[in-house]
Amino acid sequence: MQAEKRFTRKAILALGAEIADSGGNEVFALGFCNDRGLVENLKILARGNESSVLAVREFFDDGPARDGSSREGGPDVFVHNHPSGFLTPSDNDLSVSARAAESGIGAYIVDNAVSSVYVVAEPVKRRKRKKLNEADLCAVLEEGGKLAQSLSVYEKRDSQLSLIRLVARAFNDDLIAAAEAGTGVGKSFAYLLPAIEFALGNDERIVVSTATINLQQQLFEKDIPLVAKSLGKKVKAVLVKGRGNYLCRRRLAEAQAEPPLDDAEYEELRSIMAWAETAKSGSRSDLGFVPGEGVWGRICSEADTCMGMRCPERERCFFLRLRRECADARILVVNHHLLFADLAARYQGAGYESSVVLPPYTRVIIDEAHNIERDATSFFSREWSRLGVNRALGRLYRKRRNREAGLLCRLAAVTPYQQRAGGPAGSVGLDPKIPEAAAGVREWAEKAGDAALSLCGDEGVFRLVPGGQRPLPEDAGEFTGAVLFPALAELRRAISVFAGLVRAMLEEAENSAGGSAGRKGAGASGGSPGAPGVSPDGVYMPGAPGQTPDGAHTAKNEESVIWEIKSVVRRLESAGSVCASFLEYRENPGDVYWIERQGGGKDPWAVFNATPVDVAPLLRDALFDTIKTVVCVSATLTVHSAASAKEPSFAYWEGRCGAGLSDRGLVTGVFPSPFPYAKRTLLGVPLDAPPPESPEYQDFINRAVSGLAGASGGSALVLFTSFKSLQSAWQAASPSLEALGIRCLRQGADDRSRLLSEFLADTSSALFATDSFWEGVDAPGDTLRLVILCRLPFRTPKDPVFEARRELLEKRGGNAFMELSLPDAVMKFKQGFGRLMRRSSDHGAVVVLDSRIVRKFYGKAFLDALPETKTSVKAYDSVLRDLEDFLFSPRA
Repeated sequence: MQAEKRFTRKAILALGAEIADSGGNEVFALGFCNDRGLVENLKILARGNESSVLAVREFFDDGPARDGSSREGGPDVFVHNHPSGFLTPSDNDLSVSARAAESGIGAYIVDNAVSSVYVVAEPVKRRKRKKLNEADLCAVLEEGGKLAQSLSVYEKRDSQLSLIRLVARAFNDDLIAAAEAGTGVGKSFAYLLPAIEFALGNDERIVVSTATINLQQQLFEKDIPLVAKSLGKKVKAVLVKGRGNYLCRRRLAEAQAEPPLDDAEYEELRSIMAWAETAKSGSRSDLGFVPGEGVWGRICSEADTCMGMRCPERERCFFLRLRRECADARILVVNHHLLFADLAARYQGAGYESSVVLPPYTRVIIDEAHNIERDATSFFSREWSRLGVNRALGRLYRKRRNREAGLLCRLAAVTPYQQRAGGPAGSVGLDPKIPEAAAGVREWAEKAGDAALSLCGDEGVFRLVPGGQRPLPEDAGEFTGAVLFPALAELRRAISVFAGLVRAMLEEAENSAGGSAGRKGAGASGGSPGAPGVSPDGVYMPGAPGQTPDGAHTAKNEESVIWEIKSVVRRLESAGSVCASFLEYRENPGDVYWIERQGGGKDPWAVFNATPVDVAPLLRDALFDTIKTVVCVSATLTVHSAASAKEPSFAYWEGRCGAGLSDRGLVTGVFPSPFPYAKRTLLGVPLDAPPPESPEYQDFINRAVSGLAGASGGSALVLFTSFKSLQSAWQAASPSLEALGIRCLRQGADDRSRLLSEFLADTSSALFATDSFWEGVDAPGDTLRLVILCRLPFRTPKDPVFEARRELLEKRGGNAFMELSLPDAVMKFKQGFGRLMRRSSDHGAVVVLDSRIVRKFYGKAFLDALPETKTSVKAYDSVLRDLEDFLFSPRA
């Protein structure tokens, strides 16, 4: 073919000159086509010899879609020359071209004169992007606009319109955008309008990720349908929860088939089985009751237990149905953990073209983006505990009194192991070494856990410090020093032994699967009354008459059981891997190794954690440098300087989450809340509050909380930074407040959702809470009139991950307090303050019982982070009087 049919004259001359300059050797180039489909511009990437040239792989995965929509800015074709003039592609040429074609990129071979071309693969024609019109989008929310008309209460918000323009620009120009949108801006509409319009106009899939299920449901059930209706268009959106939220029918059937160890477990499984027959989504949240974690963990959908196309229930699979729904959806609403699970798998080798945890996508909106570092840290951490190890062992083999159950018992009942073991009557035919090895794993897990608990002490946490320092405190005790690391080594060995025995059993079972006679023989128990037998489903039934199962049906069950056993063994081996990491913690400075005590009462347990110190590079590579548009939105993304009156800065957030490490374009914007804080909010600070390190500080907190919550008539959210302080204040304040008819709710007395429901239902209640309640509490109206922030929310020095991050920052020459501790505390402080005003009509006070906010130089950073309010910075008694006057005096 003549080169003029594929190249412009300009490109022919340029490529010919490059080949000549290379001495007639091979040249590898990227070609960029014009609107007529001709290569017009070239970028030379490599030069070789007369028979070969390096094919740079960097551009092979330039986008996740084969339709070309994701290749904007990328090459259209790969071009190289054959100096011999013989243009037929070699095997290597074909391999490179096939890989390029997966991304919609074509491949051309030319001669040295660039007079002839051989088209190995045609480029997919680039779809012309339909850009968003900012004015048209804003008009939808302007007064008289379609969305404005759909709202029962409409109020024009200039900040919302400005946010729409920023988001539209990010979509149009493939940018990273960070937006701090104050409460009441209407950020969900501001990003959904551009997202839906762009997704439909360009046939692209967009992921919207949030930190809470409440926001997920609001977006999916309310906001997206309303925005789509206002645009006069239909958009398919799917709410995607973590896989573990969905029921697996196969695992449910297997769990029901196993002999239960107690009646309560059996009845719970029966109830779930009945519900599953009519369930539409199979989501745990649709159940009429809350199943036990142990039961749900046995029957939920999990990636490593999924049999895929080999599953007998695949046609009725809830999760497979969800994936089919996602495949043709344009908007996916997910949570942060699910997003990071998908990005991690893609980054680690799954690629960005195919379905992994989610279908492929090109653009992401992250709401509540201040949590990115926290949620990514949680996802990339590894852990094990005695509780988890015992739960996994229980899935494989468990015994209570004379009743035995578990996956290995089921497998033993239908494989030659039963024949070969030759155990006594009542034995399930397991290799006797397996229960012994399981007991060994339990023993060493308990010893390691006990030693770890003694390290945790009163703080409930302990960190292994690298760098040659002594890892154990002097008072750890002889038992702890002598047992912890040897116990971890023995546990790792015990898991390896147990896994080896189980794999030998699996190999025996798989080898026997081909012979039906062997399988039937394995299923017979002799049939004597009272002897163990096998049900028609291939389930071991202690004391039941022996039965010969149907071969085909048993084979199907056997395959399913084998699949499940393998997944549980992998989890145990993962725990062994974490043990190995702890033993080698000095050689892994990129992770922090720490132990945490969990569970109260008489039987606490230790959790061994291995956590990455710095997740920013991971997020940069997996998210910000890869996804074409990333929009990050939150009410708290900026921090003011403690030493100057500069504008709020995104620098802290950018650095922590990786957005600031990317070389791509980053646009930011601050969009203030339209709420009338100056008229409807009082900020109180008692000047006579003792400093937090003072012995009198807790007594002051106890007295102040009681007085303030009593003065407000309840409707109070009291936020602490430690559970110990919360307990003290609650015990001190509850009697007097209850006497006033103010119900005192306390974190830890019930689960978070029920506590919030009770608080929202009782407008005169007071809720005492810590960490997680500083954000995500939405209590508008008279439900919440007073927020008490007992202490500036600096992280405790005993937080092992935060401590390691401080050390890393200082090692790099930074100031850990000014660059990490202070901005982290300010962002959390803003979240706590933001619990008060949820509607423009709300009215209330925030009282800070930590006078450092006005007495220390860094207090300015906290005060500058707040909107303008009325203030009462006086002695406690005066603040109390001002509070009463502000809350109950007639308002204009």
